[in-house]
Amino acid sequence: MNSISRRIFVAALPLIAIGLASAARAQGNPPENDAGATLFQNVRIFDGKGASLSAPSNVLIKGNIIERISTEPIAAGPGATAIAGNGRTLMPGLIDAHWHAMLIRPNPAQAIDGDVGYNNIAAGLEATDTLMRGFTTVRDVGGPVFGLKAAIDGALIAGPRIYPSGAMITVTSGHGDFRRLSDLPRTIGGMLSRMERIGGSMVADSPDEVRVRVREQLMQGASQIKLTAGGGVSSPFSPIDVSTFTEPELRAAVEAAENWGTYVTVHAFTPTAIQRAIAAGVKCIEHGFLMDDATAKLMAEKDIWLSTQPLPEELRQGFPPGSVQRAKADEVWPGIARVYELAKKYKLKTAWGTDVLFSQALAQKQGAILASLVRWYSPAEALAMATGTNAELLALSGKRSPYPGKLGVVEQGALADLLLVDGNPLENIDLIADPAKNFKVIMKDGRIYKNAL
Repeated sequence: MNSISRRIFVAALPLIAIGLASAARAQGNPPENDAGATLFQNVRIFDGKGASLSAPSNVLIKGNIIERISTEPIAAGPGATAIAGNGRTLMPGLIDAHWHAMLIRPNPAQAIDGDVGYNNIAAGLEATDTLMRGFTTVRDVGGPVFGLKAAIDGALIAGPRIYPSGAMITVTSGHGDFRRLSDLPRTIGGMLSRMERIGGSMVADSPDEVRVRVREQLMQGASQIKLTAGGGVSSPFSPIDVSTFTEPELRAAVEAAENWGTYVTVHAFTPTAIQRAIAAGVKCIEHGFLMDDATAKLMAEKDIWLSTQPLPEELRQGFPPGSVQRAKADEVWPGIARVYELAKKYKLKTAWGTDVLFSQALAQKQGAILASLVRWYSPAEALAMATGTNAELLALSGKRSPYPGKLGVVEQGALADLLLVDGNPLENIDLIADPAKNFKVIMKDGRIYKNAL
């Protein structure tokens, strides 16, 4: 195979994956599940909701479902895999509610202008690493992730379940608009930018355009829709204080998503951006770092989700000193502690994620970022947020969920996404910061992807 043919083949991998998965569905043959039966013996269970571990228990998995949990012995039957827990902790697989699977390993230039085939292979390798860190599910809130998801679901590569948003939808000069000034003026209905062509983000400057872009993501399999309702740190032409979409534009997205039985989440920092989104019917706010008391109170009254992140200092320092992005990061970072204080004060429904971008090294600290929540929460509260609570947010997708079943909990009838931890993370949450050492078994959908016993 010559270099040109190889480049064409690699670039086509996501389309091949989609085609294979679609063909399997059309024939009624889902990806083979060879999980069989697995019996975890003598484990202490963190169920994804409570504040303590169970008594020593046994847990039987059949296929991809938790069939039985008992403090009494369980007969697994012939052919079952028995795992001696020896008092270790069995807990749900972790869920990251703000992830960008296609934007971890490339730098910004590679993500926007780089070779598509290279970026897809890098994303596949990172997806496997993500699963090996114990993250069995991610909610992807922006990026061309449909091919990667199809490859994982079709068992071509190992990776987490992905709840995809597809391209994040923005406005001209909004967060997510990575065009150059030389790309202007934009012609309505004209040629798409490179970022739009690869499905990273889509620019929409009217309610009608918003409807089209939302429906395009839904057509491709989006489980929820992501808009950028205000300015952002990483985008070059998007000041933090700016509110981007008008209320009618936001409402158009909400209406299109609700017609499909799902919801809209928005990137928003400021009170104005958040309040406008709520008025338009948005169900979830991402970040919210500059919100005030009145906005938090409104979110509580309207039962709006807050999906926020304890962003690490390394992420801020990754922006070059003196750059526009670093100045914006300096403005946003003090709001991280404030938003968690408000979330606790008003008892907001709070999901957890990382929002790692353009850094494989930082992605490897995914568990440590979760553990950093103990600045505001107990270990049990932090782990419940990344399991049972995050799963409640995923459930807002309704029938657009790509994975029917209950996630984020250890209970009978739930999907078998499980971690066997060497130790008690409710006493020492830092155990999850070293998954290579402390996660002895990693199971997703009833399949064992790691067994270090």
